Amino acid sequence: MNFYVDVLGCPKNEADCALLKAYLEKKGNNIVNTIEDADAVVIDTCGFILEAKKESIEEILTYLELKKERDLKVYVTGCLVQRYGEELKKEIPEVDGWFGILPPEKIAENIGKESIIPKNPEPVYEFGGRVDEKQYAYVKISDGCDRACSFCTIPLFKGSFKSRKIDDIVKEVEYLILSGKKEIILVAQDTTGYGIDLYGKQMLPELLKRINDIPGDFWIRVMYMHPDHITDEIIEAFSYDKVLKYFDIPVQHGSDKVLKLMNRTKKSEQILKLVEKIRKRYEDAVLRTSIIVGFPGETDEDFEELLDFIKMVRFERLGAFIYSDEEEAPSYHFEGKVPEIVAQERLDILMEEQSKISFEINEKMVGKTFKVLFDEEEEGVLIARSYMDAPEIDGNIFVPGKFEEGFFKVKVTSADVYDLEGKIVEE
Repeated sequence: MNFYVDVLGCPKNEADCALLKAYLEKKGNNIVNTIEDADAVVIDTCGFILEAKKESIEEILTYLELKKERDLKVYVTGCLVQRYGEELKKEIPEVDGWFGILPPEKIAENIGKESIIPKNPEPVYEFGGRVDEKQYAYVKISDGCDRACSFCTIPLFKGSFKSRKIDDIVKEVEYLILSGKKEIILVAQDTTGYGIDLYGKQMLPELLKRINDIPGDFWIRVMYMHPDHITDEIIEAFSYDKVLKYFDIPVQHGSDKVLKLMNRTKKSEQILKLVEKIRKRYEDAVLRTSIIVGFPGETDEDFEELLDFIKMVRFERLGAFIYSDEEEAPSYHFEGKVPEIVAQERLDILMEEQSKISFEINEKMVGKTFKVLFDEEEEGVLIARSYMDAPEIDGNIFVPGKFEEGFFKVKVTSADVYDLEGKIVEE
């Protein structure tokens, strides 16, 4: 059977589906790159916030319309299924199979046979081969969460925090490097917690050392580092030569009152000290964060504190989102809900302020030369990334040229708010 795999949601889903493709091939199936060539589609869904849930439902319905026109099997997996599986089975009976949070191997073994929505999610897997098309690869080191952020429903459908064995992760990365990958991106709900459940202590530093010791010319990027649990040992582990000085630290807010409502334990002053410590240790450090505006109870004064915080930190990369009122999250019952129009105004103001910071930072990049990877080519223009930019979420460097794999040197010639332009230079 020819399978098309449609990945929605976060990079953890991309990691899952890279393995799922390999297991489907082991079962004698083919993986195709377009739905037109497919006999079956697997949709890996997101169930985190309202907009993601809407996107997942719309995608399912789109494939079911295709199913009316031709012979097409439609299978749905992922967080949306784990969260609303029984309801979905009743509402959309045309789907051929439903799979909750399960290891990719188990999905491949049961696809076409029966639906499986486990009572207890099984979010991690053992390595068994991958199918990847890009020069970078997401590697899931753990999944699930034991934190209790008041706005978050992830523990309800992903389950408790579970780490993969360190040897299995290293085995996967070795495979990827031998396959020609140039960037390994470690992902989890909270990468700083890696290993606590299996080994009784934070094992991210040891994991970074083990991966750094693998022969080859490649980057290691770490995503999703909870600010409450970043230790000096973790910061020091970024000194390994292949580990990018890119610190993805979702702080969520800059008002102590709102942080407390969110059930975050670090106050804004402690976050500032953490940032100072990182920048003192690594002068070329790039800090990315995520911010939620419009959280229940957020006042104009709280928002002003957030703006002041952003101006003080000057994050190189920042993503901001309007609070999503999820019915199963504790914050759903909080008073002081912020009207959507007010939340949107705050988001616009925040991003306008961040755009000024980003442009000022980017202007300082002009004339500098960076090691880059080319992700793709569009009409003679290469889309490149340096160590400062994670794929799909950060900016790019646009470079004239023809696509080639591997690392290149690019000199920045001009800057925009979020992107740069440059030219290839000789080594």
